[in-house]
Amino acid sequence: MPVAWDEFRLVRAIAERGALAPAAAHLGINPSTAFRRLAAVEAGLGTRLFERHRSGYVPTPAGEAMAAAAGRMEEEVARFDREVADRALTPSGLLRVTAAATLVTDLLMPMLGRFRARYPKVQLELIVSEDALNLSRRDADVALRATRDPPPNLVGRRLATIAWAVYGPVDGPGDPADACWVTPSEAVAGGQFARFVAARAGPERVALRLNTVQGLCEAISEGVGIGPLPCSRGDRIAGLRRLSGPEPELAGSLWLLTHPDLRHAARVRAFMDHVVAEVAPLRPALEGRSIR
Repeated sequence: MPVAWDEFRLVRAIAERGALAPAAAHLGINPSTAFRRLAAVEAGLGTRLFERHRSGYVPTPAGEAMAAAAGRMEEEVARFDREVADRALTPSGLLRVTAAATLVTDLLMPMLGRFRARYPKVQLELIVSEDALNLSRRDADVALRATRDPPPNLVGRRLATIAWAVYGPVDGPGDPADACWVTPSEAVAGGQFARFVAARAGPERVALRLNTVQGLCEAISEGVGIGPLPCSRGDRIAGLRRLSGPEPELAGSLWLLTHPDLRHAARVRAFMDHVVAEVAPLRPALEGRSIR
């Protein structure tokens, strides 16, 4: 029997997530609906697409083939969307932008208002995520990322160095050797922050670990401990002071990235040019060269 495109998407979502509930959530449907649709597809094809185990759904060879076909179909749809977008002559339509929460609050949000004022026909969708979304599948059109190694399949601009230093409350210990620490955990940025703190303090002096950089500033400001912060943020907080110079081992780069097929689309080009111009005067602060 012919299988609808939506059923291919369903099978791929289950294969990627290993369970009905997260696959249904990804597709915006109820788990019971996903269960009924999968049963109907299997009945129509006359074969099982998944083995049901306690640990989850494991695709059979037929399920793997169908999931792979869905992936190829998604790529073709995304390629068509990019070709259509590339033909637009004026900046208009939907633009999906992704960035981590800290970049959104500290950097990006003020830029969006000015961009909208200049290009009112562009509708923005902001995806706040710590994950590297797949720009090839149009999960987003443009990504603002703090990374040392941007994906090789994307194109864009390196905007600035992101400098980090150690900060603490102005009325706290002046010597890091006497202080407790706040740090991102091993799961963040490949463990570079955790290694940095471990080289300066034993585990008994780590007062708080976070699985994200979000919340670091608040924890340090509240006196939980000293810790690393981006200079562009730490230098703006009146109650904090630098306890070190910029730390080279924590430095990263700020990149603005898009898919090669989208770089000439009018709305993408306009947005990237806008962000490049907006970031330029902020480079001294981002690079730790502008101290309060």
